[in-house]
Amino acid sequence: MIYTLRTQKKYILIPYGGEMGKTKHIYFGETVEGYDIPVLNEREARAGAGILLLPAMYSFLNAYLTHDFFFTKIFVTLFMFDFFVRIFINPKYAPSLILGRFFVKNQIPEYVGAPQKKFAWMIGFILSVIMFIMIVLLEIMTPIKIVICILCIGLLFSETAFGICLGCIVYHKIYHDMPQYCPGNVCEVHTKENIQNISKIQWLIMLATLTVLIFTVTLRENTAEETNNTMKCQAGKCGSSM
Repeated sequence: MIYTLRTQKKYILIPYGGEMGKTKHIYFGETVEGYDIPVLNEREARAGAGILLLPAMYSFLNAYLTHDFFFTKIFVTLFMFDFFVRIFINPKYAPSLILGRFFVKNQIPEYVGAPQKKFAWMIGFILSVIMFIMIVLLEIMTPIKIVICILCIGLLFSETAFGICLGCIVYHKIYHDMPQYCPGNVCEVHTKENIQNISKIQWLIMLATLTVLIFTVTLRENTAEETNNTMKCQAGKCGSSM
């Protein structure tokens, strides 16, 4: 626990309990002037999610296509370690968030509430522990692994691409307590601006795009046996033919 002492309009972090050297590095969330609860930098969190997303997709596809789980074992172990440090030691010491801080260090921080973030990361940690047991320790072949992998990738993608913390939404549903300081102020009730609204024309464009994609895929499946889609190599550009 950390208490805040205000002196001459400055806030000082005071670790509670034990010696300073044993507690000053272990806490969750930063105390920032003007915020009632501990907060985290959402920009770092999104950067960290994006950094984890790339190896997550690679390890999943590599395991699915080649049935080689070597890279998956490495990633699951690092993923579990990273989230363990975030939750039980300090988010600022997690490798992915350190790298994320490096990339967004010149951007103005966007502070979000730490409690709902901790709950969301706890979900990720639990999933990583399950994956670690099944893949690294027991090497169990089960569809559950694929489901959990897809779920983790979906959680990382939603936070990276859209800034949506699905775990934070679950936090609100379970505790029936409106989180404070959500990304993009989504916790606050406000009227959407005109630029946020989706017009009928935009919906029609999306519908037309999806229709064309579905039609193209369906046509491709129907003509797959009759059409040879192998790309032909130009002379001297595809290596030796011998």
